[in-house]
Amino acid sequence: MRAMQERVWQRRGEQYLLIKSPPASGKSRALMFLTLDKLNNQGVSKAIIAVPERSIGGSFADEPLSKYGFHWDWTVAPQWNLCNAPGVDEPKVAKSKVKAVGEFLAGTDRVLVCTHATFRFAVEELGVEAFDGCLLAIDEFHHVSAGEGNILGRQLSAFLARDKVHMVAMTGSYFRGDAVPVLAPEDEGKFETVTYTYYEQLNGYDHLKALDIGYFFYTGRYIDSLGKVLDPALKTIVHIPNVNARESLKDKTREASEIMGVLGEWVSQDPVTGFHNVRRADGKMLKVADLVDDDVAKRDRVVGALKDPAHRNDRDHVDVIIALGMAKEGFDWIWCEHALTIGYRSSLTEIIQIIGRATRDAPGKPVARFTNFIAEPAADEALVTDAINDTLKAIAASLLMEQVLAPRFNFTPKDSGAQDGYDYGEGGYQDGKTNVGFNAATGQLHLEIKGLVEPRSDEAKRICREDLNEVITAFVQDKQAVERGIFDSETVPEELTQVRMGKIVKDRYPELAAEDQEAVRQQAIAALAMVQEAKKHMAESTVLEGVSETGGGFALLEGVRKYSLEVKELDIDLIDRINPFEAAYSILSKTMDSGLLKQVEAAIAGKRINIPLDEARDLARRALRFKAERGRLPDIGSADAWEKRMAEGIAVLQRHEAQKANG
Repeated sequence: MRAMQERVWQRRGEQYLLIKSPPASGKSRALMFLTLDKLNNQGVSKAIIAVPERSIGGSFADEPLSKYGFHWDWTVAPQWNLCNAPGVDEPKVAKSKVKAVGEFLAGTDRVLVCTHATFRFAVEELGVEAFDGCLLAIDEFHHVSAGEGNILGRQLSAFLARDKVHMVAMTGSYFRGDAVPVLAPEDEGKFETVTYTYYEQLNGYDHLKALDIGYFFYTGRYIDSLGKVLDPALKTIVHIPNVNARESLKDKTREASEIMGVLGEWVSQDPVTGFHNVRRADGKMLKVADLVDDDVAKRDRVVGALKDPAHRNDRDHVDVIIALGMAKEGFDWIWCEHALTIGYRSSLTEIIQIIGRATRDAPGKPVARFTNFIAEPAADEALVTDAINDTLKAIAASLLMEQVLAPRFNFTPKDSGAQDGYDYGEGGYQDGKTNVGFNAATGQLHLEIKGLVEPRSDEAKRICREDLNEVITAFVQDKQAVERGIFDSETVPEELTQVRMGKIVKDRYPELAAEDQEAVRQQAIAALAMVQEAKKHMAESTVLEGVSETGGGFALLEGVRKYSLEVKELDIDLIDRINPFEAAYSILSKTMDSGLLKQVEAAIAGKRINIPLDEARDLARRALRFKAERGRLPDIGSADAWEKRMAEGIAVLQRHEAQKANG
């Protein structure tokens, strides 16, 4: 077993288990080990594994585990892998499979794999009591939410209230793009949590040692600039934009065809796999899988070829995959070197999942890459506003990824003493008063901070130990906090670190005592500040890249360690005064030129101006006279106060008209 799988195996006796582990870390295999033990040793009668889309069902194909020394082999009878039914992602087909679930429950076979949709329909029709004695395993658990409109979330709450099933929840990103909690606090408290971090995973890889994360801008049609970021020599998944996105060309079939044109010359289509054969400029033939095609039969042929276990370890089976809404979470292609996403994704969860497609370890794959290819802001105010929102998403995603890739932190008050399991010698620092240690087994850093409030309750300690990433995620998803932190020079850092973060912690954990809420807030800010300060200390730019001097992971991760060892003593007052978004502005400024930054500055400034409407109209009239005299409109960034005031009047008037148009 891998390290993560061993960690899960040690908790195999738990009735409710939540596994938070990155994409490609081996969750599916861990579930196989766990399920077989529950079926054979723990009195569980049957196991149902639910996945969000049928392409993920291939992760639970038969495995001869006894060949590796395990007690049993993993087998799923063909009729009970409902993910193999053509079109099973469609609601009508998923609903038709409810009868099969009922037959499975009444029969003697013990393992069934289905989609979330099929499972939801089965529970609605059969009732929660029909599943008594079963193990319910929910893959990609972040699809669940505590919101009233989430059917699966309501059903799982009912199962927990009835308390007659075992449940395993697995996810690579235990947070949602809409910031709604996955589980209500009272339900989450019933789960034993196993957390395995990106840091632990990537540090333990044999081959993959570097990750590039980049945001690149284009003008005009993205197809015309795609060749700058799409390298035909790399195994790549290209995620095209949704047809409703502004980056879309509004014809997904033509987009897929034009992307193939960027790769080379189309030659033929394989009748068996459905893959397209495209000849590169150097003569090499590429195999391209098109998951965009609306023809269900053709798409099913391609999906079947991609899932074929006979080719799982065949690097030459396919070269490029073009997808829309597929090949994201749980999609298992270990050879993927580049996840290229065109257009913004509003969900940070989706970004994490897409990055996970490229972070599987494989021979001959020392570097993985995630690229978000984005339209540049235009001069039109509405487009600039959209671009600002998009840029904020990119910044938030970058900040989140920095945190996800960093080691976990164990903060204690100054002079609290060394901690068991941490190295304070070569791997840390100890001078009798201050302790900085590193735990190689867990990837945790121990740091002492002056004035730190310690968590008192077991739940608060668990949150600080396991859930700081979720707290930080909610913080960087807070658009108002991000916007003010980056663009508003008058924002007092404490307003972000104390007020905004404090509100997030209180809203997320209302059951905690005030002192424990403050402890969680301080530890979340300390963790985020450590990553940002380490990044600045290492002079990192927008891309996280490079192999460390020791060969033990990524430069950012090593930077956190090196920086923390030089700190020796931190003060909580200092941490609260660090603006977590200071470093983020470089992401924006290094990607855009001064002209585009000026547009962004104007749009942001326009939102902050407070001028009465009548005065704004008068200023706009004067601005027209200014234009007639000088051939240009007033500049909101002008050093001349009167010119700036006229430009502000125009901005207020434009904002007023836009609000009227939107009702």
